[in-house]
Amino acid sequence: MKISTDQTSILPNLNGNGHALRYIHPEAKIGKNVTVEPFTTIGKDVVIGDDTWIGPHVTIMDGSRIGKGCKVFPGAVVGAVPQDLKFKGEYSLVEIGDGAIVREYVTLNRGTQASHRTTIGAGSLLMAYVHVAHDCHIGKNCVLANGVTLAGHIEIEDFAILGGLTAVHQFVKVGAHSFIGGGSLVRKDVPPYVKAAREPLSYAGINSVGLRRRGFTPEEIHVIQDVYRILFVKGYNTTQAIELIETDIDATPERDYILEFLRKADRGIMRGFLQTNGRR
Repeated sequence: MKISTDQTSILPNLNGNGHALRYIHPEAKIGKNVTVEPFTTIGKDVVIGDDTWIGPHVTIMDGSRIGKGCKVFPGAVVGAVPQDLKFKGEYSLVEIGDGAIVREYVTLNRGTQASHRTTIGAGSLLMAYVHVAHDCHIGKNCVLANGVTLAGHIEIEDFAILGGLTAVHQFVKVGAHSFIGGGSLVRKDVPPYVKAAREPLSYAGINSVGLRRRGFTPEEIHVIQDVYRILFVKGYNTTQAIELIETDIDATPERDYILEFLRKADRGIMRGFLQTNGRR
């Protein structure tokens, strides 16, 4: 374990695990070249991968698993027990993938018996004051901007971006490559590849900028546009739209992924674009 070279590192080693101004339980598993700054507490049942930086005033509690090359900023609390009255102390985890960044005062709660884990995908960025509740599963390379709040049992798929101060209802699913505008209240599932905004949350086009940045071809983007034109613009209900999408649009991986998402949307999906007369 790498010891920081600031003045505090030369103080007497009072706890047997680094310098006197931090506490690392002797049974915690700390990888190579890990920096743990002063005033941080690391519990017994904790695993931290190589080359990770843990800032000052961080609390990493039992059940935390942090990957390689991560950064955890001051004030973050990783692995606290769920804020769920049904939780009975069952064994559960928080898992953070390689290269993830957890900014100031983020709180990440362990899972419950529902899935026994809360997961943050590799390469994801959780900005300051984000809260991720129990049994949430965040995919790879996601961005949760400042103040995003996730209730329990939420799934956010790869490359999704949630704007600041967005609040997401429990059991909601957010599709891959989607973008949700800041300050949104997300009560229904958000399909992949779309932009979502307004109140109530509604379709605001596809995330064409994000898709181009991630290498989607113009042909793939056009298929996605055609699918959502049927689903959200032409006024069909979801069942009718699914039937038309299947019959009128040739199969592609993007089309099939959207259809699979729609069929599994137990909470229903967000609304289509609201015209000025209040109708879809």
